[in-house]
Amino acid sequence: MPVGISFYTFQACGYVIDVYRQKIILENNLGMYALFISFFPQIAAGPIGRAKELFPQFKTEHYFNREDITKGGRWMLWGYFMKVVVADRLALYTDAVFSNIAHHTGMSVLVAAILFTFQIYCDFAGYSFIALGCARIMGFRLIVNFERPYMATSVQDFWRRWHISLSTWFRDYLYIPLGGSRCSKWRTRINLMITFLVSGLWHGASWTFVIWGGLNGLFQVIGNVMKPVKERVRLYCRLEKGNRWLKAFNILVTFVLMMLAWIFFKAQTLGDALLAISKIVIPTGGLYKPDLSVLLYSLMGISVLIVCDVFEERNGRHLLLENRSIFIRFVSYVALSVMILSIGVFDGGQFIYFQF
Repeated sequence: MPVGISFYTFQACGYVIDVYRQKIILENNLGMYALFISFFPQIAAGPIGRAKELFPQFKTEHYFNREDITKGGRWMLWGYFMKVVVADRLALYTDAVFSNIAHHTGMSVLVAAILFTFQIYCDFAGYSFIALGCARIMGFRLIVNFERPYMATSVQDFWRRWHISLSTWFRDYLYIPLGGSRCSKWRTRINLMITFLVSGLWHGASWTFVIWGGLNGLFQVIGNVMKPVKERVRLYCRLEKGNRWLKAFNILVTFVLMMLAWIFFKAQTLGDALLAISKIVIPTGGLYKPDLSVLLYSLMGISVLIVCDVFEERNGRHLLLENRSIFIRFVSYVALSVMILSIGVFDGGQFIYFQF
């Protein structure tokens, strides 16, 4: 399959639908349309652009801009850190376990499932930040595709933060045309399930992807049904809505649910996914031990990632990249660069989403 075919196909479909709905004017310049479809920073794995946002930028002259180059370089550096230092090191563990689940203990599979949850985030978000930074250096602004998804307090909140360009694409071109939330409660829930089942099929014609999509829809439906119950429990326990312990608990539950869904996404077959879950239920046995350097870089990378995401969630700015003193930024950039180069930019594996 051509790299990125699902992404630029959706981008082309979005353009046709917007023209049909008369939300944008038909573009008569074939070269400009071709640029929109094949804009190289995003062509391989998104984010999925919208014509109303990109065409005006393509038709505007761009000049050397120090701020754009600086900010773009920062985001590319952070993207390479997420991909090379975190995702590719975690892949050495997760690939070894998931490629042969039957020969690994329940504890090893549990650890692999947790690490894959971080791996796929850093792999995909890393690419998105590289694309965002590359485009920004040239003066173009793409949608920020990830907003700290593992800080989400519900699965619904997770999908407001994860792969935002795809989530909004399905919302605008499938969920809302089906009736969205303007229908009865159960019809709304059916619309939601259809949207996520199609999202699963978008990733591949496999039962593992269909179940992955179905689980994401089901978790949201259950969360919607249980909302009054959760509210009564909160009031009974006399907890404020902004209670930090309640928020931490919701974040943990959401993380566990997403980890469960990612098992189906990662497993090669439905049988492998079910075997992995059966082993995780009782995580016994010893732990698969990779090379020490893999473990060291993995833990270091995840630690930096969590600290930065928590800081940005609380303060609205990135710990390493935004509005810090020149000394802190210099030290941070050098540290990130050393970690990336110590592994080697060209030592990494292919981006996970290049298969879609």
